[in-house]
Amino acid sequence: MRADLAIIADLVHQGARVLDLGCGDGELLAELEHTKGVNGYGLEIDPDMITACVAKGVNVIEQNLDEGLANFPSSSFDLVVMTETLQAVRQPDLLIDEMLRIGRECIVTFPNFGHWQCRAYLATRGRMPIARHLPHRWFDTPNIHLCTFADFERLCNDKALVIHRRFVVDTLYRNRPLINRFPNMFGTIAFYHLGRSR
Repeated sequence: MRADLAIIADLVHQGARVLDLGCGDGELLAELEHTKGVNGYGLEIDPDMITACVAKGVNVIEQNLDEGLANFPSSSFDLVVMTETLQAVRQPDLLIDEMLRIGRECIVTFPNFGHWQCRAYLATRGRMPIARHLPHRWFDTPNIHLCTFADFERLCNDKALVIHRRFVVDTLYRNRPLINRFPNMFGTIAFYHLGRSR
């Protein structure tokens, strides 16, 4: 299992109802169904990934996240997961609202545009950064809303969301002392476990 998905799997309770947004090939849901008995569904737009989900026996729905989640009733899931997709949707703030409308909690992961390498690249080259965790050029990137961890936490504060847990890691999904001390400068990917407004 991918290292980032293993981190998420550790946060999921036995038997939970889970919705995975942008579920890819269904690896996370297949593992959770096998090891934790979750009742899971995935949303995906890529036909090849949908085929891979079906081959794994994962319940998958073809759906564009930019069209919202109105087809799901409120509180229909225990947990809604979105891995490294937040920065690629048109209205990430509204999607987080929807995630916490249909789920009691959510887990969001995304890359950090505030990492020191990105800052140095922009400062010294005057061009949009390319880094291991942000490998695309400005014109072919799927990322349309790059943010830093500080930006995201401000959004959570403005929405009065509860941050249950936050894990910040490097590109190999390792936690380091320097990352813990200065996450917005040295962390490359963050995992936020969120709850509804206080």
